[in-house]
Amino acid sequence: MIQLKVNGQAVAVNAAPDTPLLWALREQLNLTGTKFGCGIAQCGACTVHVDGEPTRSCVLPLSAVAGRSVTTVEGLMTTPTGQALQAAWVKEQAPQCGYCQSGQLMTAAKVVQGTKKLLSRAEILEAMSGHVCRCGTYNQIAAAVSTAQKTLTGAKA
Repeated sequence: MIQLKVNGQAVAVNAAPDTPLLWALREQLNLTGTKFGCGIAQCGACTVHVDGEPTRSCVLPLSAVAGRSVTTVEGLMTTPTGQALQAAWVKEQAPQCGYCQSGQLMTAAKVVQGTKKLLSRAEILEAMSGHVCRCGTYNQIAAAVSTAQKTLTGAKA
């Protein structure tokens, strides 16, 4: 049994230590918002937060998160940051097929959390790089991150 905290709750996962965190989340804990994309940490669909940092869960062994805090997209959506991102995603029509969106949202949360100055479009695109969107909605995603940033900072749109 590997003990960790997921979305603020202590959990014990009965899986081999080398089981990827992604599969423990999806199969053991029934948290299916985190997606399998490439299996080699290149596309970003599997991104979760480990101790607050965006991390690719498809290649991270469960043993590496023992005793640590993991936040999935389900947990993010219960926070003001997650809710601001969700509203911005809808407003800017960012999701198409939606497959990459949970990973994109997890990285976007890190980008906008604690933001004091509004990032430029170029800065947002750089911060969000490394995520593959099959539908090519990078412009809408950047706009959504900007919109969420403005909401969270109280800046005028």
